[in-house]
Amino acid sequence: MKNGIIWKDIDGNDIQAHGGMILEHNSIWYWYGEHKGAPNCPGKNRVDVIGVSCYSSKDLINWKYEGLVIESEKNDIEHPLHFTNVCERPKVIYCEKTKKFVLWMHIDDKNYHLASVGIAVSDKPTGPFELKAVKRPNFQESRDMTIFKDDDGKAYLIHSKDGNRSLNIARLTDDYEDLDGYYTSVFVDQLREAPALCKHNNEYYMVTSGCTGWLPNSALYGKSKYITGQWHLVDNPCEGENYRNTFNGQSTYIFEYKGQKYLMLDHWIPHDLRKSGYSFLPVSFTENNKMTITWQDEFSV
Repeated sequence: MKNGIIWKDIDGNDIQAHGGMILEHNSIWYWYGEHKGAPNCPGKNRVDVIGVSCYSSKDLINWKYEGLVIESEKNDIEHPLHFTNVCERPKVIYCEKTKKFVLWMHIDDKNYHLASVGIAVSDKPTGPFELKAVKRPNFQESRDMTIFKDDDGKAYLIHSKDGNRSLNIARLTDDYEDLDGYYTSVFVDQLREAPALCKHNNEYYMVTSGCTGWLPNSALYGKSKYITGQWHLVDNPCEGENYRNTFNGQSTYIFEYKGQKYLMLDHWIPHDLRKSGYSFLPVSFTENNKMTITWQDEFSV
């Protein structure tokens, strides 16, 4: 698949899974994301909420559309998922204890004043997911966000707060359906968003984007020896043409396939978001544990 452009599913339709992630379960890979398959709202760089889409694959190349795992509300304007609101950055995590799939997503009003997360639960990876709660995590703002599951089974919500000036790392309950109240603030006043995490050689790495709206900017990565420890920004991990603009993309998620980590990028087209493209780029580490992300014209496994 050629990086940087919109990809097609096995039926020849555009894959609509923006701002999303990839989850492996029972040797099947599930790609969740924002369904933006409609024209932009007149004069706006936004699309009315359609829902969270799901695609499945056995090889990361051929993707089958499984439908919407949660849909927008068409009638009740007070519903948090009303189509005029915002639903972004969906992430799904599987809980071995409960055998449930838990969906976390950024839910907001059209003016981004709600700044909350939504939590939904399903018995199956393909849904449907039932919305259980919409809240501000630990009573703090949440906009761009992701979920990270550690080796010990503990999971964390990483979310921007205070007008995107800082990030929180907040621990989830054992069923992954709520927060247990413990959190720490990192990258304080650094204006970072679009977090994507991974772990390598017992150290934690987080790729983030600067806050320039739909316009690409220089990615930075940070490191920490402990997930809720002291994080420090290191450098731009990107190498290759347009590395200063994160290859004209924005970080979304880091997944692993056959021992190789990949960074997912969205290539936003603000005036026609439904045609925004994707890239999956290999993540590597030097002997001194420096993170490197190199541009490749095509994704193949």
